Amino acid sequence: MNAKLIQKISRRFGQRRFSRTSWSQEAEDLILERYFGARPAGFYVDVGAHHPFRFSNTALFHAKGWRGLNIDALPGCMKEFNRHRPHDINLQLGVAAEEGMLTYYKYDEPALNGFVRNEEMLTPNAAGRSYKLIGSEQTRVAPLQKILNEYLPDSQEIQLLTIDVEGLDFEVLKSNDWIKFRPEAVVVETDCQTLESLLDDDCYLFLREQGYRLYARTGKSAIFVSDRSA
Repeated sequence: MNAKLIQKISRRFGQRRFSRTSWSQEAEDLILERYFGARPAGFYVDVGAHHPFRFSNTALFHAKGWRGLNIDALPGCMKEFNRHRPHDINLQLGVAAEEGMLTYYKYDEPALNGFVRNEEMLTPNAAGRSYKLIGSEQTRVAPLQKILNEYLPDSQEIQLLTIDVEGLDFEVLKSNDWIKFRPEAVVVETDCQTLESLLDDDCYLFLREQGYRLYARTGKSAIFVSDRSA
């Protein structure tokens, strides 16, 4: 189907009428919306939140009336969160296994920023695209369980935990107290290229041990739900 025909059909039937908006990088939010259904309220924890809208797994739920805790180490990023999500808890902070300071690497694509220097991003990929490392700085980090103990409202249950921290996702998972803080659904970025390889992934094996089952997978993320909420 050529581009002109697609444009003609879109004008004839109304593209907006039949399309659905996703804020996530690969429609993870629409998959989660299918799981949660029409639930009018909930609480999310977004680790590596990046931006209130761009590549956000929680923007759709915030628009529905959900509230949550947004965490990201990108300097100055919480200015936009404070502007667009003033009723959320917004923290400029890194998450790691132990409390302290880590080197935070910054690229010319902020979505790639993180605590792991990614050499692959500095060389041209198959499409000829490469990125530049534009700086680094020491940034405060803390375990997820410590952050939740300090900032999560009393008796607040977590419906959704989403993690995208460019290489430290497994470390973030391990830094939580899975008895005290147990989300219904967990989204975690993974480098696995196939479903078969995901079954041997550290994040998959760890979450299975915590009583979660795989609900869906996109090209970059795996979505898990708690067996206790099934």
